[in-house]
Amino acid sequence: MSLLLGDTAPNFQAETTEGKIDFHDWIGDDWVVFFSHPADYTPVCTTELGYTAKLKDEFAKRGTKAIALSVDPVEDHHGWIKDIEETQGCKVNFPIIADTDRKVSELYSMIHPKADPKVTVRAVYIIDSDKKIRATFTYPPSAGRNFNEILRLIDSLQLTSGYKVATPVNWQEGEDVIVVPSLSDEDATKLFPKGYKTVKPYLRVTPQPNK
Repeated sequence: MSLLLGDTAPNFQAETTEGKIDFHDWIGDDWVVFFSHPADYTPVCTTELGYTAKLKDEFAKRGTKAIALSVDPVEDHHGWIKDIEETQGCKVNFPIIADTDRKVSELYSMIHPKADPKVTVRAVYIIDSDKKIRATFTYPPSAGRNFNEILRLIDSLQLTSGYKVATPVNWQEGEDVIVVPSLSDEDATKLFPKGYKTVKPYLRVTPQPNK
């Protein structure tokens, strides 16, 4: 069965480029971007992992860290990291799991046999500090992911976890947000001292509350 939003991210132990880890212990009190890539020494993955490394400070601002996975062995990962650092102009600063027996890939439904039974698809799991799965999406091996969107998604998830708001289409950090429909006007007035605008009874807009 596929993992669903709100499920606890399954724990596992695995070898990585930074040594053996227990996943839940490694998460600690952080949020996590856990993502798979089809194989080492492949062009799209090379660009993705390089860009992820460049986002370390942006992830850190959000109390978030990254961890990648492929079914190739650690030795291949280390060799490939040299290529990533050379071609992408960065230092790979996060662990890459060596899932040679595919146990983790199968646990997280990263193998899609009708796409390719030998490699993982480009799956992404956003996991919060309580080890809960907050978001997930999957791309085919041929399409590189947009990691700026991952940052935007984390911003939305963390904001809406702390306030009774939702984020509208194409929302960016600092823009107005939507008051959740379940909140009465009276309670909204108390919770949002900056005020809100009623576009429709079910569509009320307020400035981002933590700004």
